[in-house]
Amino acid sequence: MDSVGVAAAAPPDAGPGPAWQSKCPWGTPNTTSISCSLADVMSEQLAKELQLEEENAAFPEVVAVAEGPFITGENIDTSSDLMLAQMLQMEFDREYDAQLRREEKKINGDSKVSISFENYRKVHPYDSDSSEDEVDWQDTRHDPYRADKPTTTPRRGFIGKGKDITTKHDEVVCGRKNTARMENFAPEFQVGDGIGMDLKLSNQVFNALKQHAYSEERRSARLHEKKEHSTAEKAVDPKTRLLLYKMVNAGMLETITGCISTGKESVVFHAYGGKSATEDKVIPPECAIKVFKTTLNEFKNRDKYIKDDYRFKDRFSKLNPRKIIRMWAEKEMHNLARMQNAGIPCPQVVILKKHVLVMSFIGKDQIPAPKLKDVTLSSEDMKKAYYQTLNMMQQLYKECNLVHADLSEYNMLWHDGKVWLIDVSQSVEPTHPHGLEFLFRDCRNVAQFFQKGGVAEALNERELFNAVSGLNITAENEVDFQAEIEALEKMNEDHVQNHGKKLSTFSSDGDPPIYDE
Repeated sequence: MDSVGVAAAAPPDAGPGPAWQSKCPWGTPNTTSISCSLADVMSEQLAKELQLEEENAAFPEVVAVAEGPFITGENIDTSSDLMLAQMLQMEFDREYDAQLRREEKKINGDSKVSISFENYRKVHPYDSDSSEDEVDWQDTRHDPYRADKPTTTPRRGFIGKGKDITTKHDEVVCGRKNTARMENFAPEFQVGDGIGMDLKLSNQVFNALKQHAYSEERRSARLHEKKEHSTAEKAVDPKTRLLLYKMVNAGMLETITGCISTGKESVVFHAYGGKSATEDKVIPPECAIKVFKTTLNEFKNRDKYIKDDYRFKDRFSKLNPRKIIRMWAEKEMHNLARMQNAGIPCPQVVILKKHVLVMSFIGKDQIPAPKLKDVTLSSEDMKKAYYQTLNMMQQLYKECNLVHADLSEYNMLWHDGKVWLIDVSQSVEPTHPHGLEFLFRDCRNVAQFFQKGGVAEALNERELFNAVSGLNITAENEVDFQAEIEALEKMNEDHVQNHGKKLSTFSSDGDPPIYDE
């Protein structure tokens, strides 16, 4: 056996040997075991001592700090993590206490009964950095930047004694009270900081401001209602906008480009036509959308055109003017259908939804046809336009049994070398109590326009009236002529009945259907 094996087999009590024998890796280590009882192992004190020894061995640089509040400073050693954590905790506690003070002040306000969050604070008042001389506005109930409210007068009506007595009728007290009462006005009425400036308003001034504030509030409410429930200039209300959206979503209209005309009673938009749901109905490539304004002011004086029309007489209600607007749109649709059946150049009706009427567009590429008053025509074209207008007036009276009632150069368009009639919502039948008066007014407008245009063959208003109506009224002056017209409207019942029997219903008009929700 070699020397290594001999050394390993040597007994432990052998004498000291060479140095290499004690460091032999194959030798048995000399360990000393400490004997202890089971009670010592289960002792809590022994466990704490062992834990403290391990902490001292692991963190030898920890500095023992006495318990108690920490006060930050420039000369404090911040190399310890424990010190930094305690400093941050102290700063957090102070911010938390400041927030508690703000909440306490907000809840208490000027109330005589107050609550306190003292039990919830982290730092006591004597631990604060603030000195006694320093004033913390958050800890005080008096805010120097907030104006004091005027003191109220007790029920007895006066304060003070003797010469210092002040009644509730004092000028200064009343002025400050009126200034404070201005804060009760509507938020839209800017009153400013009158209390801070110690403004004193007299009763007369305060009453005037109060009345003005109330009137402005009512006016703004009316304007808001008018904006929400009525169409404005070049704009539509939400309900009308929804109708237009439904037409576009249904594919009836491809897109709505913009406004092309505005008037007293309607707004006209241009749109590109889409596809119809039925094969028998063709939608033109370009359409004109006539939106009748739902403002009632425009229709206050228009009831005379519809209340005496037997077609709408049973449905007319002066107590509900909003119904007149839909009837006005329906009236124009039926009148256009009559004119189209008679072959008179006019827009073609596509569809009617409530107060929105869709028609064919008279023009090209979003450019509407010019009105007869805006176009410059040669003498031949002017003469051609005159005879065409005379022919249309005769057709309108005899074949359509209608009187335009607002015919002028403003309601006639020049397109493709001919005259087109538009705006027939106010047109009535000759059986109307004022039908012949409306016809004479149309004849006057047409005669004056073409006579100024240089048409030598143009008839005057009386000759034109007889040529259109077929009546032979002979009168030397205009006053007698109008008197005979009024007498004819009242006394000539045979004439009214003969014209009234022509068209009494819409059964022969071939009107398009009304789509109403």
